[in-house]
Amino acid sequence: MEEVRLQKYLAEAGIASRRKAEELITQGKIKVNHKVVTKLGIKINPFKDKVEYEGKIVTIQEEKIYILLNKPIGYVTTAKDQFDRNSVLDLVKVKQRIVPVGRLDMYTSGALILTNDGNFVYQVTHPKHEIEKTYTVTLKGIVSKQAVEQLKQGVKIEDYTTSHAKVKILKIEEEKNQSRLEITIHEGKNRQVRKMCEVVGYKVLALHRSKIAKIGVKDLPLGKWRYLDEKEVKQILL
Repeated sequence: MEEVRLQKYLAEAGIASRRKAEELITQGKIKVNHKVVTKLGIKINPFKDKVEYEGKIVTIQEEKIYILLNKPIGYVTTAKDQFDRNSVLDLVKVKQRIVPVGRLDMYTSGALILTNDGNFVYQVTHPKHEIEKTYTVTLKGIVSKQAVEQLKQGVKIEDYTTSHAKVKILKIEEEKNQSRLEITIHEGKNRQVRKMCEVVGYKVLALHRSKIAKIGVKDLPLGKWRYLDEKEVKQILL
């Protein structure tokens, strides 16, 4: 998530001009995460850090927006990339400072939500909320019933075991030696679906996230986005 200089954040929140905000900082009148800061140049993450002035939480009051993007392959889900690769923020141009909710790796397409609502980011990405994500997975080889059962029950990946998943076979293409599955999980570990399939002996050829909760991208072309309405946002958090 993008970091900003503390004085810039204070100015955008309407506390004072940037120059005056610098004075407030050096005078010890600003707290970050309950600690007084007096040095200039400190950067904060508006979605994680708590800024206080005169005993009150400082927030930038702007309309909360929620965007659903059908992410194409070849885009990263970070605001800044050290290799200067294309970012999903290049596809979604809005005046608000938005961030992706969770991640999809560069070679995975599909449903990705972007927002300026830090609380929503926390709720969707925190494991305890168990929000389902549904993927269409194309595998090399003809998948066995045993492998499907293993995926359903949970598999050991590195230092953790995945929770129960919903798995169904969508299509078997014997001529191409490929299988297509639908896998629904509620965790969000790094490259989890790919690793799950590798553990049971199958290489992932293509991976597409079709849904987050009940919100899908079936009718949204790759690379296109739309706003989520209030009802859809609540649906995700149910």
